[in-house]
Amino acid sequence: MNKEILEQFGGDPITLVQQWLDEAVESEINDPEAMNLATCTADGRPSNRMVLLKEISERGFKFHSNAESRKGTDIADNPYASLCLYWKSTRKQIRIEGRIEIVSEAESNAYFNTRNIEKQIGAWASKQSRPYASREDLAESIAKYEGEFASTDNIPRPPYWIGYRVIPERIEFWIAHRDRLHTRFEYTKSDDGWDSTWLYP
Repeated sequence: MNKEILEQFGGDPITLVQQWLDEAVESEINDPEAMNLATCTADGRPSNRMVLLKEISERGFKFHSNAESRKGTDIADNPYASLCLYWKSTRKQIRIEGRIEIVSEAESNAYFNTRNIEKQIGAWASKQSRPYASREDLAESIAKYEGEFASTDNIPRPPYWIGYRVIPERIEFWIAHRDRLHTRFEYTKSDDGWDSTWLYP
């Protein structure tokens, strides 16, 4: 562990991610928990999109999505990903790389039950990432599930709507400077915990 990094930022990058996110919550206008998720197909073709970070824990960084979407099929074929959080208001960035695991059904159910009815119906109605001919197709699908679940207050989770956790192997922190000589440092997972080093900007 680099002594300077340890003294300035601590030895636990998971805690530091939470601290930076808490700071951004106070200053970012919209969605401070938004992060870029980059995945690759089995043959290495990359794609990325914004998702919402739903949990930070010692186990990793969790988000939820449709397993039949493009990101879901990428993850099924190549279970590694990169995350990037960036906040203009604090001029800070975090990059996270690691392996992806699927969370338990109980965990997915518990989170799904916290969503409002509109979002729950949307999870059933949207065939995420797949094409459709007219906006009416989506409206009809929403109406179909609104009718199907009209008599219940406990909408079940679609079997394809699941939680994913990125188990970090590398976490890089970045602080902007006007002279472009940014502060960069990274933590890498080791058998003993975390190692850290400065990076040239």
